[in-house]
Amino acid sequence: MVEQNLLLLLALAPFAGALLLTTLPRQAEQRAALFSGLTMLASLGLLAGMAKSITSDNVLTVDIDWIPTLGLSLSLRVDGFVWLFATLVMIIGLLIVVYAGFYMKGKDRLPRFFGLLLTFTGAMQGILLSGNLIMLVVFWELTSLMSFLLIGFWHGSAAARDGARTALVLTASGGVCLLFAILLIGQVAGSYQLDAVLKAGPEIQAHPYYGIILALFLIGAFTKSAQVPFHFWLPGAMAAPTPVSAFLHSATMVKAGIFLLVRFFPVLGGTELWFFAVTGIGMLTMTVGAVVALFRHDLKGLLAYSTISHLGLITALAGIGSTGAITAAIFHICNHAVFKASLFMVAGIIDHETGTRDMRRLGGLFRVMPITGLLAIVASAAMAGVPLLNGFLSKELFLAETVAWHNGTWLDDSLPYIAVVASALSVAYSLRFVMSVFFGPLARDLPKSPQEPAAWMRRPVELLVLICVLVGVLPALTLGPSINAAARAVLGDDLPYYDIAIWHGVNAPLLLSLVAFGVGILLYSSMARGIAAGPEGPPLLHRLRGQKLYDQIMLRGTWIWPRRALSRLSTDSLQPQLRLVVLVAFIVALGSLWHNFHLAETLRQTAPSPGFALMWLIGGACAIGAAWQAKYHRFAALVMLGGAGVVTCLTFAWFSAPDLAVTQLLVEIITTTLLLLGLRWLPNRREEILRDTLMPARVRRARDLFIAVCSGMGITAIAYAIMTRPRIPNVGDWFLANAYHSGGGTNVVNVILVDFRAFDTFGEITVLAIVGLTVYALLRRFRPASESIDAPEQQSGNIANRLDDYLFVPSTIMIWMFPILIVVSAYFFFRGHDLPGGGFAAGVTMAIAFLLQYLATNVKWVEARLTVLPIHWMGIGLLIAAGTGIGSWIFGFPFMTAHARYVTLPLIGDVPFATALIFDLGVFALVVGATVLMLIAIAHQSLRAARMREQEEEASKDANKKKETPVWN
Repeated sequence: MVEQNLLLLLALAPFAGALLLTTLPRQAEQRAALFSGLTMLASLGLLAGMAKSITSDNVLTVDIDWIPTLGLSLSLRVDGFVWLFATLVMIIGLLIVVYAGFYMKGKDRLPRFFGLLLTFTGAMQGILLSGNLIMLVVFWELTSLMSFLLIGFWHGSAAARDGARTALVLTASGGVCLLFAILLIGQVAGSYQLDAVLKAGPEIQAHPYYGIILALFLIGAFTKSAQVPFHFWLPGAMAAPTPVSAFLHSATMVKAGIFLLVRFFPVLGGTELWFFAVTGIGMLTMTVGAVVALFRHDLKGLLAYSTISHLGLITALAGIGSTGAITAAIFHICNHAVFKASLFMVAGIIDHETGTRDMRRLGGLFRVMPITGLLAIVASAAMAGVPLLNGFLSKELFLAETVAWHNGTWLDDSLPYIAVVASALSVAYSLRFVMSVFFGPLARDLPKSPQEPAAWMRRPVELLVLICVLVGVLPALTLGPSINAAARAVLGDDLPYYDIAIWHGVNAPLLLSLVAFGVGILLYSSMARGIAAGPEGPPLLHRLRGQKLYDQIMLRGTWIWPRRALSRLSTDSLQPQLRLVVLVAFIVALGSLWHNFHLAETLRQTAPSPGFALMWLIGGACAIGAAWQAKYHRFAALVMLGGAGVVTCLTFAWFSAPDLAVTQLLVEIITTTLLLLGLRWLPNRREEILRDTLMPARVRRARDLFIAVCSGMGITAIAYAIMTRPRIPNVGDWFLANAYHSGGGTNVVNVILVDFRAFDTFGEITVLAIVGLTVYALLRRFRPASESIDAPEQQSGNIANRLDDYLFVPSTIMIWMFPILIVVSAYFFFRGHDLPGGGFAAGVTMAIAFLLQYLATNVKWVEARLTVLPIHWMGIGLLIAAGTGIGSWIFGFPFMTAHARYVTLPLIGDVPFATALIFDLGVFALVVGATVLMLIAIAHQSLRAARMREQEEEASKDANKKKETPVWN
């Protein structure tokens, strides 16, 4: 049980840390870095607490039911492979945080940066820990979103924006393909739980959909891990801050696809199709990445393409799929993360201390930066596969697998030759990295005078280089047990212990390594000057770039072709769009009900009421009048629309639905008033529009009337058919029977909203928050028409004074209504679980209280006396609602499960209490915030109009002065 709690804390820790970082001010650099580092360190401590159980081949799991009827649960799962990968992510992450604290010192918005970094770490941990495949895809897409924000962190740079956008489009599109693959896998396996899917490998491979599943799955994995032809997003991500590049390219995002390939090898691997697709793409990527890396002049560009090459190596091992290949893949995942993170940090140090990353401008830095130079040499040697370093061991295992016989196909036979070529190129670009930067004559005319960086900026690199040496010298003692535990978690517990040793004698892999070293050294020696003088990329091939093809596809697919289609099929006018929506809905409904619509044999009817009929006659007349007057007489249309709303409210009350009646009345008040305030800023309508009297306009109106009448009659027919059917047992009976015993309330409507269907309500208030923010954003950019800028006639001269006298008493009453409405709001809130009311009604009532203050006075008067922070209200409301749902997980219940009981209070006695009340508090806060935000956005138009009037008056005065000034010849 202790380990399960540690697992739950491990999954939540990065997100909790990121949430707390949002409370820090923008300038809190040191506190943000310290808190981020402590979060990473705490996560490492949690992983250490699980180590004993993991090394004994146990699988730790935590299952929290979410939607049990659909087989969906929030499942967390840790085995040897996940534990090793998660530990690697946290170690690299901790060192990145330390490095970033010094590298980005003095930069703006560091708390936001570290918050994004922690959220990204949490998303990556979510991929690793997910025991449910749907949950895995959610975290998969979250890593794409967070990488977009991190790559584009310095959004003032066009390169950062382009790189972030490219990464998001490619990786998120791959995530969609992965989602389809996962859905098919779940259907074939009969479960979305990872443990069940891992056991269903034979069934999935024998299924007719195996080819489709594999193709979709590999697209998802290849886009994330930058395999050819999706590799070009990774170099574009170099516009990110160097700590982000080091983290993304060493242990996190690009390794997510590799993790998926290794994790799902027992499910999808071992077939000839898997071998050719995965191994072939892996070897191609390894070679292409190595070739381009050799010819890149930018330090981070060279390291980016070397990352692509090494990712291809690991992908090829996953494609080979033998016991040794999977073990080598896991080993090289760790080794590559260590030396590549250190090299990216070195590149950042060089850029930080010299002001450039162009290797053609650098040189001789070993004289002024000897410690950094030594660290770079050792890390580069590990990347090249020099003996006694960690990279040598995993590359030897790779070469051994390429030499071994697997299936005798042409690809199998060509593996050693491709491996030697790519390894030689790896030696060559590693040599170029070291020789071009640290040796030769000392560079002159650099933007900065180079020197050693701050000691703590170098410490993470020193630790990583030390790990390279320790693993290279003592592999069996350092990583051996963890690598074997990870391999057993992937391939099965009966896997024999794989001994990782430094020396295996003179064998074929060693000879291939020697050949690669010789060819690589010769290649660099003969081409060094030509490469430095050449273009950015391989000769003849530097013009063929995937980024250019992608840009062309995106330009045509998202701009040129859509605009052509839009110009032919659509219009900027709202009316044709609405007509099309209504018409499509009508046709779909008509087609669905054409042969299925029928009335019940025995109609359930009640005697007609003259009063009710008269009320609906008035409501119908108001609705028709509102539609008729909407174009030219907006105010009259709004008044009649309000009349139709009042009739709707009375209808709810007539049919004994007081909750709906109260809500309808309150919503009618607030929406009518907001619309009325908005009408003030719209341009006047002129009835003298000649085109409206012509035949085309009349035909258009007749057509729209026909569509509206048909649609209305269709809705009427459906409603009549439903309401006249004999009553049968339904879900409403269950709600009535269980509202009090299960939800703790006698107001069934409120119990449904905040308990039984609380998840739906949570989605609805989220939509309300989005609507409020959207309205606010649109109105901030809105500028009133010139004819609406002038103050109304009622606010000018003596009329304004008389108006103030007339409205003095009403405005005073409205001001005094503020505390009264607060009490009414509290009354609605606390009675809502048992009587008509609730959080929504209370929130709208509170918003009306604010609305009356703005109507009674003006914006400046209200905001000088009341501090209204509607966005804070909205955020707090969402957090309270979500926190109530998450709280149920702590007690082992599904999300949004409510609990009700009686609480004994002193002097009062037993009082009913339900956790749904806390959820309702979140609803209340969000409704108040969203409504008041829209109110403020409209009210501030008066301030903007006043400023515009002042500007026009000043411009007019200046123009008059210029006219009055005499011009002397």
